Amino acid sequence: MTVAIIDYRMGNIRSVANAVEALGYESLVAAEPRHLVGASHLILPGVGAFGDGMRNLRAGGWVDALDEEVRRKGKPFLGICLGMQFLATTSTEHGTHAGLGWIPGEVRPLPAGDPRFRVPHIGWDDVRPTRREGLFAGLGETEVFYFVHSYALAPDDSSLVSGACEYGVRFAAGVEIDNIWAVQFHPEKSQRAGLAVLRNFLETGARAC
Repeated sequence: MTVAIIDYRMGNIRSVANAVEALGYESLVAAEPRHLVGASHLILPGVGAFGDGMRNLRAGGWVDALDEEVRRKGKPFLGICLGMQFLATTSTEHGTHAGLGWIPGEVRPLPAGDPRFRVPHIGWDDVRPTRREGLFAGLGETEVFYFVHSYALAPDDSSLVSGACEYGVRFAAGVEIDNIWAVQFHPEKSQRAGLAVLRNFLETGARAC
């Protein structure tokens, strides 16, 4: 199997590739949409602003390619950080921006003003899995992961949330629907627990088309 890590000029490409390879899998930095065709699993990482990221995805031809490979062909997909937020219908970061729309919902800012919860949310924090299979299979009732973000995806359907974090407000740290999985934290920077989440994703297979 080959894991394609999508390079749209806004992701932690090398660190994600290193984590995939540390687990014994072959990684491919996909610089063009055509590189997704031969891959078995797709990872969309991301850091930065939502609007800039979506512009890069559209300008690079990634949106149609992702729809084809993920939604039609059913390849396992993992969004990381900004890559998770892209799944929403819209984001309110610096205006209103349309996302991929794979998970109905809105990307909203974390609450500011409370000195106990500085924004951006940077560092290690607890995640409580709300599902015992999928991304968090085999993990404990609470695990610690590394976060860097100021916004979070709020799905319309709360049953899609597979892990939650409390930081001034309860927000989705993980979502899962069919072959589409995503996390707000950075598994590639989260040591043992992060590698376990990546392994769970990589051990999933594509559904029949």
